[in-house]
Amino acid sequence: MKASAIEFRLRMLINMTIVVLGFWAPWTAALGLGRRIPLLEWLPLELSRLGLLSFAVASPVVIVAAALIAAIGAILRVWGTAWLGPGIVQHGQMQAGAVMADGPYRFVRNPLYLGLWCMVAALAFIMPPTGALVAMVLLTVFLLRLILGEEAFLTNQLGQPYQNYISAVPRLVPRLSSTLPRTGRKPRWLHGVLAEITPIGVFIALAFVSWSYNRLLMGRVIIVSFGLSLAIRAFMPNISKDSGLPE
Repeated sequence: MKASAIEFRLRMLINMTIVVLGFWAPWTAALGLGRRIPLLEWLPLELSRLGLLSFAVASPVVIVAAALIAAIGAILRVWGTAWLGPGIVQHGQMQAGAVMADGPYRFVRNPLYLGLWCMVAALAFIMPPTGALVAMVLLTVFLLRLILGEEAFLTNQLGQPYQNYISAVPRLVPRLSSTLPRTGRKPRWLHGVLAEITPIGVFIALAFVSWSYNRLLMGRVIIVSFGLSLAIRAFMPNISKDSGLPE
C-alpha cells in the first residue's frame, strides 16, 4: 500500500488533482444530485432541517469550524517546515538525514501531512458535498500511502534510531507531551511562512472572506496565495542556501 517513488515525486500534482476534482465534482449533474451548493451552505441547512441547530446559529458555527481546521492546517505546515526546512519539504525525492525530533516532530511524526489534510478539509467546505467527500477519501488514502512509503524508506536508511523514534512518537494523532531529548536545532520561522503561503491563504479565505459567502472572492484569495507560493518556491532554493537551510 505504500507509495512509489514516482508518486512521491508527483505528490504536489496528485494533491492538486484531488482538490480540483473535489471542486469540479462532475458527477453532481450527471447523477441529478441537485445544485452545486458548497458544503459551507449545505451543512447549516441540513443542521437546521434536522432540528439540531437553528440556521442562524448553524451558519456561524460551520464557518468557525472551517476556519479552525484551516488554522490548524496552516500552523502545522508552517511549524513543520520551519524546523525541517523548505529544501527538504519541497524535494522531489525522499530525504534521510538525522532523525528529526524537534518542534512538532516531538509530538507527531507527520505534522506536514496532517497539516495538508487539514488544509484540504478546510477547502472541502467550499466544495459541493459529494465533491468534498470524494476529495477527502482520495486524499486520506494517498497521504497514508505516502506516509507508509516514507516510513519504509527512513527505516531502511536510518535503522534503529528511527525505529526508536517510531516507538516514542505517534504517526498522526499528536501527543500532548514528549520526553524526547532536544537536539538544539533552531527553527527558521520566516522561511516556514514563506514556504507555506497556500495554507495561510486558505485560512484567510475561510476565517475572513467566507462570511460573505462569496465563493468567487474566496477562490481568488486561494488562487492568489497558491500563485504566490509557486513564485516564492522558485526562489526558495537560493534563499535556503543563503541562510544555511538544509536541502
